[in-house]
Amino acid sequence: MHHYDEPVYLISIVSKILDIHPQTLRQYERENLITPSRSNGRIRLYSQRDIDRIKLILRLTRELGVNLAGVDIILRLKENVDAMEREIAELRHEVEAAKNSRSVSPDKALVTKKSIYEMIIFEGD
Repeated sequence: MHHYDEPVYLISIVSKILDIHPQTLRQYERENLITPSRSNGRIRLYSQRDIDRIKLILRLTRELGVNLAGVDIILRLKENVDAMEREIAELRHEVEAAKNSRSVSPDKALVTKKSIYEMIIFEGD
C-alpha cells in the first residue's frame, strides 16, 4: 500500500481510473488546480491525494456546473478553512493542556466563557 501523498500513478492510469481524457488533466494542471509530481524524466506522477482532488474538481464541474475559475476559488477557500480548522484544533489542545495543568504560561492570559466559540488568548509583551 502506498502513502496518501506518494506520487505513483501515471497520467494514463489516472485518466482510466477517473474516466477522463488525459488532456483534461493537463488542462487542470495549466489552470493550477492540480500540481502532480514529476519524475526525473519529467513524467507526471499523481498521488492518491491528487486523485481525490481531481474527483472533487470533477464533482464541482460535472454535478454542480461550476466553471474552472469558480473551482479555483472554491479550492482556495477550502484550503483556508482546513488551515483554520487545524489552528482551532491546536488552540483547543492548548486550552485543554492549560486546564489540565491548572496553569497558564506566564506570557499568556486565558479568558474563557461558557460558549466554545468565545475563547481569547492574549499574548504577553
